[in-house]
Amino acid sequence: MDPKQDAPTEFIPRVPDPPVRRRGVRWIAVALVVAVLTVGTGIVVTRHRADAQPASRETDVVATTPIARRDLSTTRTLPGSIGYGPTRPLAGHLTATVTWLPKAGTTVKRGGQLFRADDRPVVLFYGSIPMYRDIAGTNLVGRDVRVIADNLRALGYPIGWQPSPGEQVTPQPPTRNAADDDDDEPAAAAESPAASQRVRSGEGVLTPALVAAIKRWQTDLGVPATGTIPVGHVEVASGAVRVDSVTAQPGDPAETPLMSVTSVRKVITVGAELTDAAAIKRGDRIRVGLPDDREVPARVVSVGRDLVASDSGIANGPALLTVTVAVDKPQTIADLDSGEVQVHFTGRTAVDVLVAPVEALVALREGGYAVQGPGGLVAVSTGMFADGWVEITGDGLTEGTEVVVPS
Repeated sequence: MDPKQDAPTEFIPRVPDPPVRRRGVRWIAVALVVAVLTVGTGIVVTRHRADAQPASRETDVVATTPIARRDLSTTRTLPGSIGYGPTRPLAGHLTATVTWLPKAGTTVKRGGQLFRADDRPVVLFYGSIPMYRDIAGTNLVGRDVRVIADNLRALGYPIGWQPSPGEQVTPQPPTRNAADDDDDEPAAAAESPAASQRVRSGEGVLTPALVAAIKRWQTDLGVPATGTIPVGHVEVASGAVRVDSVTAQPGDPAETPLMSVTSVRKVITVGAELTDAAAIKRGDRIRVGLPDDREVPARVVSVGRDLVASDSGIANGPALLTVTVAVDKPQTIADLDSGEVQVHFTGRTAVDVLVAPVEALVALREGGYAVQGPGGLVAVSTGMFADGWVEITGDGLTEGTEVVVPS
C-alpha cells in the first residue's frame, strides 16, 4: 500500500488576502471608475461645446446708406483775429512844418482834417489814386480830378456838368501869378495852348463849375479861395481812417511819416502761408466761426503782398501773407474788441457729383476701391475727398443706390 494514498486528506483553511492587497485592488477599481467618469465628462463637455458653437455665429447686421448727388468742396480752416486790420503809415506830401496832429483812436472821415501843416488843414478825401500834381488849369483832365469832383459832390457842393467819356476838351494852362515871376520858363511858353484831349472813362475835367465848387469849399475850410489845390493839401484813402498811433509831433517836417492808420471797420486778419494764400482771392466768399460758436458769412477784402514774420513764437517759422476778411454784417462783431476766430476758406469745388461716405470704400487687393452695393462689390473711381465724403463713379451706381457702411 502506498503510504501517500493511505494517508488521510489534510484540510488547509483559506487564508484571506492581506488588507493592503484588497485596498490596492479597491483603489484600482476606483481609479478605473474615475477615469471612465472623467472620459465621460470630457465627452459631455466636448459635446456641449460643439453644440454651443453655432449659437455664437449670429448673422451680422449691416448698415447701408444711399449714394447722394451734391456739391463737394474742400475747406481750409485758418485761425484769425478780430481787430481793425493792418496798419499803414501816413506821411505828408508838402514842404511845411507840422503844427497839429490828432490823438490815437481818432476817426477821420471824408472832408475831415488829418493834420495841420503851416497851420493849414490837410484834408482827407476818398479815392483810389493819390494827388500827384496840382489841381489847376481849366479843363485839366485826369482821374485825380475825378477824385476832387466826386468828393466835393459827396460833401454837398454842386459841381455842375462833367464831360462824358469820349468827348474832346482843350486844357488851358494855369493862370500865372506873382509867385511864378521868378521861374526861368518864359511866360509865353507857359501860356501856349495845349492840344485837345479825349476824356476817358473814370476821368474828370476841371470845368469852370468845378473850379467854383473848389472855391466855395476852400472858403468854408478857412483857407484862401484860389480854385486850385496844390499837392499835399489833400490826402486820399479808400475810406474813413482810424488813427492807430501818432509817430510825429508838432514842429516836425510834414514830409515824414506822421501816424499809422487803420480802417474804421472791424475786420478779421488771417496769416496765411504762401501755399494757402495762393488759393485765396479778393472777393472770395467764406465763413467765419466766432468765439460764441456762431458761424457768419464773410468775404475776402484783400490779400497782402508783403511777407510778415509768423507770430506763433516759433523761431524760423514760415513767413505769412496777411489776408483781411470782412463779415457781411458788421454788427455781428461790433461788440468784440478782440478775439480769436476760425476762418473757413473754400478750396476746390466739384459741382453736382455722386458722393458716398468715405467709410463705404473697400480697398481691393489688386489696388483701387470698391463699394458694396445690392449686387456685390462694384469697383469705383474716386475723385474729391471732403468733409467725410468722397466723389465716386462706377458701373450701375446712381443717386439713391444703397451701399454698405460699417455699423
